Amino acid sequence: MEKFTTHTGLVVPLDAANVDTDQIIPKQFLQKTERVGFGQHLFHDWRYLDDEGHQANPEFILNYPQYQGASILLARENFGCGSSREHAPWAIQEYGFKVVIAPSFADIFYGNCINIGIVPVRLPEEQINQLFDTARDAGLTLTVDLINNTITNGELTFSFELDNFHQYCLEQGIDSVGWTLNKLDKIQSYEDKLPAWQ
Repeated sequence: MEKFTTHTGLVVPLDAANVDTDQIIPKQFLQKTERVGFGQHLFHDWRYLDDEGHQANPEFILNYPQYQGASILLARENFGCGSSREHAPWAIQEYGFKVVIAPSFADIFYGNCINIGIVPVRLPEEQINQLFDTARDAGLTLTVDLINNTITNGELTFSFELDNFHQYCLEQGIDSVGWTLNKLDKIQSYEDKLPAWQ
């Protein structure tokens, strides 16, 4: 997992609320447990006009030429709802997104993003609307600064909050398991002090 401090990238505005994990990565693509090969199926039923994924849907925003190479996904409320499949953030990350910005996220999806190094940013709906307006009208490049907890494009600057533990993990490039492994000496020291019968 890569360390995250700042990232500057093109924003793609996905103007849909309650986007569930089955829309993010449909169930027919969940046959493997390796974290590779999912990006091509991201939003499959929206991105393609055929089941095989050979005919791109020209009306879906991820297929617009001006959004190719986008690394920041802007969405509406309750993003990532539905089943708790880890494949959803895997697909988002493999497609190339490093940040997802929305008014709210499903809790399990939010945690799954943190665990693989995607930064899920919550902003008030009014600020989300401003970002959508800017992204639609003229394109939008944002800098997400995790050290200062800000998002800016030079004209607009918004602040966001992250749980201290989540922020630490993202900055250090570790998940909760990695954080625990970093504490092995303290865990061992504690266990050494326990009576033998415990």
